[in-house]
Amino acid sequence: MGAQTPYNELLPHLFRQEYAKMTAVLCRHFGLKHLETAEDIASDTFLKASEHWAVHGIPENPQAWLYTVAKNKARDYFRHRTVFETQVRDRLSPGEAEQVPVIVFDRHLIADSQLAMILAVCNPANARESQIALALQVLCGFSVAEIANAFLTKPETIKKRLQRARKNLREDNFRIEPLSETEVASRLDTVLKTLYLLFNEGYFSGTGNRLVRKELCSEAVRLALVLTEHPCTDTSQTNALLALMCFQSSRLEARTDDKGETILFEEQDRSLWDEALIRRGNYFLVNATNGGEVSRYHLEAAIAYWHTTPTDGDKWRYILTLYDQLVLLDASPLTAWNRIFALAMVHGKEKAIAEAEKTKATDSRFYHALLGFLYAGKDRDRAIAHYKQALALTPSLPERMTLTKAIKRLKRT
Repeated sequence: MGAQTPYNELLPHLFRQEYAKMTAVLCRHFGLKHLETAEDIASDTFLKASEHWAVHGIPENPQAWLYTVAKNKARDYFRHRTVFETQVRDRLSPGEAEQVPVIVFDRHLIADSQLAMILAVCNPANARESQIALALQVLCGFSVAEIANAFLTKPETIKKRLQRARKNLREDNFRIEPLSETEVASRLDTVLKTLYLLFNEGYFSGTGNRLVRKELCSEAVRLALVLTEHPCTDTSQTNALLALMCFQSSRLEARTDDKGETILFEEQDRSLWDEALIRRGNYFLVNATNGGEVSRYHLEAAIAYWHTTPTDGDKWRYILTLYDQLVLLDASPLTAWNRIFALAMVHGKEKAIAEAEKTKATDSRFYHALLGFLYAGKDRDRAIAHYKQALALTPSLPERMTLTKAIKRLKRT
């Protein structure tokens, strides 16, 4: 987006892209006990941008403008607020008490601060799911609805989870500090799950008006790449997750049309697939085999490999075999439904319907969408009924458009 973009279109994009980075750097100075203070300064920065840009227009370098304002606001805070006088001053050595901490926003520090923040938030002071929820909110800018969608749970549950997690951070009073290799290793699984969910929300957004949110996918890939640059986080699981992200990212341009409507896998223009990303996926998948372990990321990356690379007619048999292994590691309903889809491709819809109906997940849009697909061509009325139930349960506009199209096609047959 350039300087000619209307400010009310550019600001939401910059907020999603820069807010988390800004908060992470500020927290490095304030400490996690004052997480809300860092968030307030970042929010005030974007508020000032909305007011100033509406009158004066978008500056030549919008990002630099935002970080300059954030730096000035942080400096003023340290000068004038009681937090500096009562809590920061006492920790400074003689001669430093009158100095205002220098807030620096450079690309290297931003990357390090985000990962340092993710590792800090992924602290045993909170339960694992609370760690991930808080990391998604603070560092990835997720709303409560987006986090609830990522966990396939209710927003009220997420709100309570976030409140407890923030309270624990304040009471634990820990700062962003270098961690030992043992501490990093103990938190890496949670960090990887956070990046996995961040990527998934970008690849298949379950909320809002866009199916694909490329900026989220790019951010997840960027952070995963940074993990591979450090020996203690360059693990086989990290490489497997990065391979999965590369394979899935290779098809982003082909997944929606000019209107933002979904293009199903079988109907995608394969000339739009990014071959360079597929090759990068292959590279990281090979790296992932060095550790001798098989994680959910290894299996999902292998499934994505079969979707993007070979033309082997038996690929669905390989995919089903991989899903059979994956459900043993991840018993989530979504994994089970994806396996049932693969089952239908290999053994037919009758067997898949029997498997799907055993789950009895009547409150899930994914369950009804799957059964709508399975009954299509076999029982039109039941297929339409399931699609309509899925339509009633989904908050996502692109999903609703896809389901509506499926219903119209069935009514014409």
